[in-house]
Amino acid sequence: MYNMYNDKVLDHFSNPRNVGEIEAADGIGSVGNPVDGDRITIYIKIKDNTLADVKFKTFGCAAAIAASSMVTVMAIGKTLNEALQITNEDVAEALDGLPPNKLRCSNIAADALHRAITDYLNDEEENKL
Repeated sequence: MYNMYNDKVLDHFSNPRNVGEIEAADGIGSVGNPVDGDRITIYIKIKDNTLADVKFKTFGCAAAIAASSMVTVMAIGKTLNEALQITNEDVAEALDGLPPNKLRCSNIAADALHRAITDYLNDEEENKL
Protein backbone atom coordinates (compact mmCIF):
# COMPACT_ATOMS: atom_id res chain seq x y z
CA MET A 1 0.00 0.00 0.00
CA TYR A 2 2.74 2.49 0.92
CA ASN A 3 5.01 1.57 -2.00
CA MET A 4 3.42 4.41 -3.99
CA TYR A 5 5.06 6.91 -1.60
CA ASN A 6 8.69 8.01 -1.76
CA ASP A 7 11.06 7.90 1.22
CA LYS A 8 10.55 11.55 2.19
CA VAL A 9 6.75 11.16 2.29
CA LEU A 10 7.09 7.95 4.32
CA ASP A 11 9.50 9.70 6.73
CA HIS A 12 7.08 12.59 7.36
CA PHE A 13 4.21 10.11 7.70
CA SER A 14 6.06 7.76 10.08
CA ASN A 15 7.83 10.53 12.03
CA PRO A 16 5.64 13.61 11.62
CA ARG A 17 7.08 16.89 12.85
CA ASN A 18 5.18 19.41 14.97
CA VAL A 19 2.15 17.25 15.80
CA GLY A 20 -0.30 18.59 18.33
CA GLU A 21 -2.17 21.71 19.34
CA ILE A 22 -0.89 25.06 20.51
CA GLU A 23 -2.70 26.22 23.62
CA ALA A 24 -3.98 29.77 23.17
CA ALA A 25 -3.01 29.66 19.49
CA ASP A 26 -2.97 33.01 17.70
CA GLY A 27 -4.68 31.45 14.69
CA ILE A 28 -6.37 28.16 13.83
CA GLY A 29 -7.22 26.94 10.35
CA SER A 30 -9.07 23.79 9.36
CA VAL A 31 -9.62 22.30 5.93
CA GLY A 32 -11.42 19.10 5.08
CA ASN A 33 -11.83 17.09 1.94
CA PRO A 34 -15.24 15.42 1.75
CA VAL A 35 -14.11 13.07 -1.04
CA ASP A 36 -11.70 11.03 1.08
CA GLY A 37 -12.37 12.36 4.58
CA ASP A 38 -9.00 14.03 5.18
CA ARG A 39 -9.16 16.79 7.79
CA ILE A 40 -6.24 19.06 8.64
CA THR A 41 -6.12 21.65 11.42
CA ILE A 42 -3.14 24.00 11.73
CA TYR A 43 -2.36 26.00 14.87
CA ILE A 44 -0.01 29.00 14.76
CA LYS A 45 1.80 31.17 17.29
CA ILE A 46 2.99 34.58 16.06
CA LYS A 47 5.87 36.62 17.41
CA ASP A 48 7.03 39.83 15.71
CA ASN A 49 4.99 39.09 12.56
CA THR A 50 6.77 35.72 12.27
CA LEU A 51 5.49 32.18 12.73
CA ALA A 52 7.22 31.24 15.96
CA ASP A 53 5.45 27.88 16.17
CA VAL A 54 3.20 25.83 13.92
CA LYS A 55 1.54 22.56 14.91
CA PHE A 56 -1.03 20.32 13.26
CA LYS A 57 -3.61 17.65 13.86
CA THR A 58 -4.60 15.59 10.86
CA PHE A 59 -7.08 12.83 10.31
CA GLY A 60 -6.27 11.27 6.98
CA CYS A 61 -4.07 9.18 4.79
CA ALA A 62 -0.26 9.05 4.68
CA ALA A 63 -0.11 11.87 2.11
CA ALA A 64 -2.27 14.17 4.24
CA ILE A 65 -0.17 13.54 7.35
CA ALA A 66 3.12 13.97 5.46
CA ALA A 67 1.90 17.19 3.82
CA SER A 68 0.79 18.55 7.20
CA SER A 69 4.16 17.73 8.72
CA MET A 70 6.05 19.29 5.82
CA VAL A 71 4.04 22.53 5.75
CA THR A 72 4.82 23.12 9.44
CA VAL A 73 8.53 22.62 8.77
CA MET A 74 8.34 25.01 5.82
CA ALA A 75 6.37 27.69 7.72
CA ILE A 76 8.16 27.98 11.07
CA GLY A 77 10.36 31.08 11.07
CA LYS A 78 8.67 32.64 8.05
CA THR A 79 6.93 36.01 8.13
CA LEU A 80 3.17 35.98 7.64
CA ASN A 81 3.57 37.18 4.06
CA GLU A 82 6.19 34.54 3.29
CA ALA A 83 4.00 31.81 4.78
CA LEU A 84 1.02 32.97 2.72
CA GLN A 85 3.14 32.35 -0.40
CA ILE A 86 3.53 28.63 0.42
CA THR A 87 1.34 26.64 -1.96
CA ASN A 88 0.15 23.06 -1.92
CA GLU A 89 2.39 22.56 -4.95
CA ASP A 90 5.38 23.80 -2.90
CA VAL A 91 4.53 21.28 -0.20
CA ALA A 92 4.32 18.42 -2.73
CA GLU A 93 7.63 19.52 -4.25
CA ALA A 94 9.29 19.66 -0.82
CA LEU A 95 8.09 16.08 -0.29
CA ASP A 96 9.75 15.09 -3.59
CA GLY A 97 6.30 14.55 -5.09
CA LEU A 98 3.07 12.81 -4.22
CA PRO A 99 1.20 10.17 -6.22
CA PRO A 100 -1.10 11.86 -8.76
CA ASN A 101 -4.22 10.44 -7.10
CA LYS A 102 -3.16 12.08 -3.81
CA LEU A 103 -2.20 15.52 -5.10
CA ARG A 104 -5.66 17.06 -5.03
CA CYS A 105 -7.36 15.15 -2.26
CA SER A 106 -4.69 14.98 0.41
CA ASN A 107 -2.45 17.94 -0.24
CA ILE A 108 -4.53 20.63 1.45
CA ALA A 109 -2.08 21.55 4.24
CA ALA A 110 -1.13 24.94 2.77
CA ASP A 111 -4.83 25.80 2.61
CA ALA A 112 -5.14 25.09 6.35
CA LEU A 113 -2.02 27.20 7.04
CA HIS A 114 -3.49 30.10 5.06
CA ARG A 115 -6.75 29.82 7.00
CA ALA A 116 -4.86 29.92 10.31
CA ILE A 117 -3.04 33.08 9.22
CA THR A 118 -6.31 34.63 8.02
CA ASP A 119 -7.89 33.73 11.38
CA TYR A 120 -5.04 35.53 13.15
CA LEU A 121 -5.23 38.58 10.87
CA ASN A 122 -9.01 38.82 11.30
CA ASP A 123 -8.64 38.71 15.10
CA GLU A 124 -5.98 41.43 14.89
CA GLU A 125 -8.34 43.63 12.85
CA GLU A 126 -11.18 43.10 15.32
CA ASN A 127 -8.91 44.00 18.23
CA LYS A 128 -8.04 47.30 16.56
CA LEU A 129 -11.70 48.33 16.30
